[in-house]
Amino acid sequence: MSKSGKQRRHFSGSEKVALLKRHLVEKAPVSQLCEEADIYPTQFYGWLKEFFENGHAVFDNGRKAKAVEDGQLAKIERLEAKLQRKNEVLAELMEEHTLLKKELGEL
Repeated sequence: MSKSGKQRRHFSGSEKVALLKRHLVEKAPVSQLCEEADIYPTQFYGWLKEFFENGHAVFDNGRKAKAVEDGQLAKIERLEAKLQRKNEVLAELMEEHTLLKKELGEL
């Protein structure tokens, strides 16, 4: 049965990296890897391209993720403080409204 007649197979990220590693580190020929994995060379080279385009994320992730998380925490703290202040203002307004209603009711 030809490759086009088979059901499409999905490879996990670790499976793709393992194949790429065999080519890049162990110098296994692309043709051999593609035959073993039953994929076309274009698919293999697509994975290789994606690997190199996104590889920087492995090195950037720690610092950028921490900075993003710190920024989000600071924003949450600001929003919580703003919400607390709003609740205090509303409580004061409701208290004044209640007192005013009592005063007007007595007149």
